[in-house]
Amino acid sequence: MDTLLQLIATYGLLVVFVSVFLDQGGIPIPAYPPIIVTTAITVDAGHAWWPVLLVSALAAVLADWLWFVGGRRLGAKLVRLMCKLSLSPDSCVRTTRGVYARWGVSSLAIAKFIPGFAAVATTLAGETGTSTRKFLAYDGIGALLWSGVAVALGVVFHHAVDRVLLQLEELGHYAIPVLLALLVAFVAWKWLRRRHFLHQLRMARISVDELHQLLEGEQPPLVLDVRSPDQRAASGWIPGAVFAFAPGDVDIPVQDEVIVYCDCPNEISAAVLARELQQRGFRRVRPLAGGFAAWKESGRQVNLPISEQMAA
Repeated sequence: MDTLLQLIATYGLLVVFVSVFLDQGGIPIPAYPPIIVTTAITVDAGHAWWPVLLVSALAAVLADWLWFVGGRRLGAKLVRLMCKLSLSPDSCVRTTRGVYARWGVSSLAIAKFIPGFAAVATTLAGETGTSTRKFLAYDGIGALLWSGVAVALGVVFHHAVDRVLLQLEELGHYAIPVLLALLVAFVAWKWLRRRHFLHQLRMARISVDELHQLLEGEQPPLVLDVRSPDQRAASGWIPGAVFAFAPGDVDIPVQDEVIVYCDCPNEISAAVLARELQQRGFRRVRPLAGGFAAWKESGRQVNLPISEQMAA
């Protein structure tokens, strides 16, 4: 434990920078503990706490900047990949899309306080063409607020942090293994939650060809589009689709056949809404396999906004 404390005391700012950069870069390494501990040690030593704040905020903005650039170059592909790999796919897909669609780039000011939102929100900022100046302004505010909370905790509770460090010191060589075990347990818990969530959403999918045949029939099914307005405006939608993000968004009677589609990994958003509709008494609700991307790639008809039709 003495080695760990010496490392923090000597390379505290570097430890903060690396931990925050990795955390905001998507690697599940908690960044708050290093910030709090480094701040507490700094205050006890009689040094200023503001360098910890600046280094933490800088690391966060730098990691966010990489996601922002990736969003500009890869767009929705990167968002889908991030949500597919996320330990919290439910919040990644539904919460992030919904919050960002409502508040836009200003949501970056609070993004880091919403689980699973920060990295995806910065990628969405790049995907939607947000200007670099506006991105850096709101993301910088968010990074300072997020880092400021951790620094404030270190300043206010530095005596309590000292007591915890002393208790860890009493563990001797067992301290670092204990900390690593806690980290592994945290990641394992998030992973198990992900597996449980995906297991709950297992249900039959409908293929693009099957949906096309149903739409050409005498009694076409109800088709629900659960994507954000920005996504629909940018890529279009399946002809006849009704826009709905939640069951309460549209007033529809219980029907025998309902198809739900989105543009996300594993059709998570569509499966979530499909499950909610089943609980409300809808008899046959199926997500579209591959979502809107599969429909468009098959060459099927796509409706576009009036402005896009006029431009074409």
